[in-house]
Amino acid sequence: MNDLLAARSQMGMSLAFHIIFAVVGIGMPLLMVMAERRWLATGDEVYLELAKRWSKGTAIMFAVGAVSGTVLSFELGLLWPGFMEFAGPIFGMPFSLEGFAFFVEAIFLGVYLYGWERLSGRAHLWAGIIVALSGALSGIFVVIANAWMNTPTGFTMTDGKAVGIDPITAIFNPAALTQTIHMILAAYAATGFAVAGIHAYLLLKKPMNTFHRHALTVALLVGGPAALLQPLSGDRSAKMVAVHQPAKLAAMEGHFRTESAAPLIIGGIPDADAGRTRYAIRIPYLLSVLAHGDPQAEVTGLDRVPRDEWPNVLLVHLSFQLMVGLGTFMMAITAWAAWLAWRGRQLAEHRGFLRGVALAAPMGFLAVEAGWMVTELGRQPWIIQGVMRTADAVTPMPGLIVPFTLFTLLYCALAVAVVWLMYRQIAKSPSAEDWQRIYTPVLRDA
Repeated sequence: MNDLLAARSQMGMSLAFHIIFAVVGIGMPLLMVMAERRWLATGDEVYLELAKRWSKGTAIMFAVGAVSGTVLSFELGLLWPGFMEFAGPIFGMPFSLEGFAFFVEAIFLGVYLYGWERLSGRAHLWAGIIVALSGALSGIFVVIANAWMNTPTGFTMTDGKAVGIDPITAIFNPAALTQTIHMILAAYAATGFAVAGIHAYLLLKKPMNTFHRHALTVALLVGGPAALLQPLSGDRSAKMVAVHQPAKLAAMEGHFRTESAAPLIIGGIPDADAGRTRYAIRIPYLLSVLAHGDPQAEVTGLDRVPRDEWPNVLLVHLSFQLMVGLGTFMMAITAWAAWLAWRGRQLAEHRGFLRGVALAAPMGFLAVEAGWMVTELGRQPWIIQGVMRTADAVTPMPGLIVPFTLFTLLYCALAVAVVWLMYRQIAKSPSAEDWQRIYTPVLRDA
């Protein structure tokens, strides 16, 4: 394994694990806040139990995410010093703001966890809201840094060096808004559907379990709207990519030939040597509409990109198709839920629907992973689009296969531990004895 491949594999593996922890860390606080709000509004103690359990899940994911994020920080410095030397002064501000949001989240998470009997209902709810907002902001600032890598701004190049650095312009780069919205919606959709899917599966075994019924409702209220909004966000992202990263769009779509009235390619297997995508379904004009809002617009193909600047077309295209397919299924489940609710049906009593939700449980996370592969692999061979190649940013460091293997095993063990803890604290419904032991109804001042 050469140095570049080893460094990319190490970073890719770390990111693949960390992004799941980060996504759940963004979504779980919203779930716990919604559950507590419903408890304050209805007095139903099931919602109180949900809020407490989901707060424990938030704490678990916060701790694990902090550790895995620290590992990534070290890897950036050790494996990619050329990149950090160049980019640090430009996009260091989003990372500093991310650190501030992280500490705010940590403080108010502590207040939330230990303030159940010490704060009024309203004050405690607001502590949870701050946790949810700061968690989302933490993710937003990290994504802004990644967006800058896709559309670098805030500097000028003189003799191979960045001068005239403007960190504010770097923060508000062309990809920042679309990419952050897309990522936050993905976090809510993935977390909401994962939680809903777990409780849907358990409801198939215990259809009358009130705990799982309430959890299913709250989780779908988080994941469903996010899944419906995601295509709108994706449309804006695609239009941005068409302008600023035409090679990435061409790889996403398996689009080899520049043409007007370009068709949308669904499925298929790209053949880079032959310059075509085989076995695909083509919808006339639709790619031109989606990319530029005009059915006759010209869409740049890979034929206008130097061959040594092509991303891995096969992996990017298949990842993009997987992301879209999984997102479409989650949208369909949301529409099904809305239709059943409109007809006055109980979602928890429709076994076909519960099976669909259970099937969708991992789909949000798979879509997130596929989406990040599109984002990162689609930018190659550039680590900073059009400015710095990935090969120029890596540390020549032999023997990376050893830490790669060790970290992979460590992350796998950590993932098993997290799944076990999350099941114990969140998914497992309380028994009748637990209710009697845990609850003596106490009214708090609103």
